[in-house]
Amino acid sequence: MMLSCSHTVRLYPVQGPLSVQKPLPVLVAKITGFSSPKNISAILSDGEVCKGVWNLVPQAKIKKGVNTTIATTTNEMSSIWDTVYGPEFYVSHILGARYYARAVASGNRGTVLNVELYSSGGESVDAIKGIAKDNQGNIYKLVF
Repeated sequence: MMLSCSHTVRLYPVQGPLSVQKPLPVLVAKITGFSSPKNISAILSDGEVCKGVWNLVPQAKIKKGVNTTIATTTNEMSSIWDTVYGPEFYVSHILGARYYARAVASGNRGTVLNVELYSSGGESVDAIKGIAKDNQGNIYKLVF
């Protein structure tokens, strides 16, 4: 299935301390799996290694008769999707997506990297978009 083997992903800083550095530091991550929990490992600009496990996010189930326009999300990363891809991207594309996964990758020097991926359909990496946020105030766009 999608991302059943490993792929190299680049994390481009779009906001935060790393986004103003010249040249822009581009992080490299290796990911495996997506439709079932697999691994992620990323090497940060200072050489720190972060590792974690993917988990598929279950689709939200809305009871019949509930007004979906008032349905809210509790995902703290929803605003990051909107920051990277534009206003209302999370609600329009991510919320309820069939292929939506997240991982928390912890570093060997204390950095925590929250990463999310989703696929708009198909098994091609071209259909996958992703974001990340670290505990150092950086937001990243993932590019395959």
